[in-house]
Amino acid sequence: MAKTYLEVNPSTKVIILDSLDSIGGTWSKQRLYPGLRSNNLVGTYEFSDLPMDEQTFGVKPGQAVPGPVVHRYLRMYAEKFDVYRRIRFNSKVESVEQKDGGGWTVNVSHTSQGSNGNGNRNVSIWAEKLVVSTGLTNDPFLPEFDGADSFDAPIFHVKELYHYAETTKNAESIIILGGSKSGHDAAYYHASNGVPVEWIIRESGFGPTWMAPPYVTPLKKQLEKLVGVRFLTWLSPCIWGNSDGFGALRRLLHGTRVGRWAVDSFWKILADDVIALNGYDKHPETKKLKPWMPAFWTATSLGILNYPTDFYGYVRDGTIKVHIADISHLSPKTVHLSNGESVHGEALICSTGWKHRPSIDFYPKGIDEQLGLPHSSKLAEDVMALKADKEILERFPRLALQPVINKHYKPEEGSESSVALNRPFRLYRFMVPPAYINDRSIGYTGMMQSIHTAVSAQAQALWLTAYFSGRLERDGTPSKNGEVAKPAEFNREEIRWKTILHSRFGKWRYPGGHGKRYPDFTFDGIPYIDMLLRDLGLKWLRKPSRWSEWFDPYGPKDYVGLVDEWRIE
Repeated sequence: MAKTYLEVNPSTKVIILDSLDSIGGTWSKQRLYPGLRSNNLVGTYEFSDLPMDEQTFGVKPGQAVPGPVVHRYLRMYAEKFDVYRRIRFNSKVESVEQKDGGGWTVNVSHTSQGSNGNGNRNVSIWAEKLVVSTGLTNDPFLPEFDGADSFDAPIFHVKELYHYAETTKNAESIIILGGSKSGHDAAYYHASNGVPVEWIIRESGFGPTWMAPPYVTPLKKQLEKLVGVRFLTWLSPCIWGNSDGFGALRRLLHGTRVGRWAVDSFWKILADDVIALNGYDKHPETKKLKPWMPAFWTATSLGILNYPTDFYGYVRDGTIKVHIADISHLSPKTVHLSNGESVHGEALICSTGWKHRPSIDFYPKGIDEQLGLPHSSKLAEDVMALKADKEILERFPRLALQPVINKHYKPEEGSESSVALNRPFRLYRFMVPPAYINDRSIGYTGMMQSIHTAVSAQAQALWLTAYFSGRLERDGTPSKNGEVAKPAEFNREEIRWKTILHSRFGKWRYPGGHGKRYPDFTFDGIPYIDMLLRDLGLKWLRKPSRWSEWFDPYGPKDYVGLVDEWRIE
């Protein structure tokens, strides 16, 4: 975001506040646990204006990108585009307050480490424009356990594995809770170091996540490239999908019985191939890791088997023991399960997800709803939400046949679900709160999950840059070439309708992911970028021929030069 905004507005004073002491967020030094790799193969997890070439970064084609390489890449990117010097590390934003005269006061707790020890100071910064880029994997969720005080061993979120890894790799055994990708990572790290793993997957949860080999389908195609093939994006119901200009084909596939049969067949082939390749049904222990939710309903809560050796080999030989049960209570170095069994370990590692609301207090109190943030409400959903549901199900009848989520499901104690945050993120284009659409002073980036992380970030950055300066082409704003003293205002009701429609879609499309809380999608990533590029007045069909447009995967190289292209248009 900072790079793009400065590229367009070079004289602007930009400050980036980072609570950590190194760049990268998820990929900062203090979160790089041993063996961490990207969930993508090299070439798909990079920005279009800095290729991750083998000579510079040492990652060969067909390899996943090691965590330290991602960290190095992000630092190099920030330095190349003169962003790094603008970062204030160890600066945690505690609160943000809207000012009556315009802009925002950002209250920051700054921690410094010097030769005389630690020093803390609080500062307040006034910002004319504010971008919240805390993302969705910033604040870890740690469940509450009966008997936790008596466990007599570390209990920590997998986010903290970096700090414990050298100790736990020498443990007699360790316990892991949670069947997500990071749970797989923690299990593999310890098992590959010879440490027995007791792996608990909640009987009352969503079950183990989908884990796929890097290459899938009978044609052995790279998974993250498959989701960038335009032809295949048509096989996923998508409420903003018509932004790609192929609405007639989408209506044929999702509005007719023959089309829905084709869609269902594709998803069955994809799921059956992954199940067969992983050999879930070939061993009683690996069968416990077979996903409970059909792949069609799952968004980005899937992982790539990016390990150097066979993950499931450790399950078959008993190094990793899988327990499908809830945790009853803890006692010294022991976890007691709901099925009457107990397991022992020298640490309890929780792969239990994240708190999705930003860990920042916004003032004045009660402003969360206006800011489009998750919040609690005792009121029934408004009429516009019910209207959105009706349109979604009319356009995509398949979504009315919702999967049976675990009949025994219950939220973990202390989770956002258990404290009734019953309103999700509601941001226009997943970036701007509708109540502030004409204020042009606040936006969000990264409050969504998509396999197209890097190119989505670039598209969002350019969209917000144009939006802040009143230079979008669509939705009532003037042309950037027009001499207009003040940008035309958005139609707030129309903006609110589109926001609710897109937000409600996630609830219906991805009940096996996080769709009801925030934007979470896979095959819908390219149509999302199409939508933003059309708002910007840019070319969204970027391939040289119809064949390549339909069948060649989109990736970072297809979006080279977006900022210059926008300036020229």
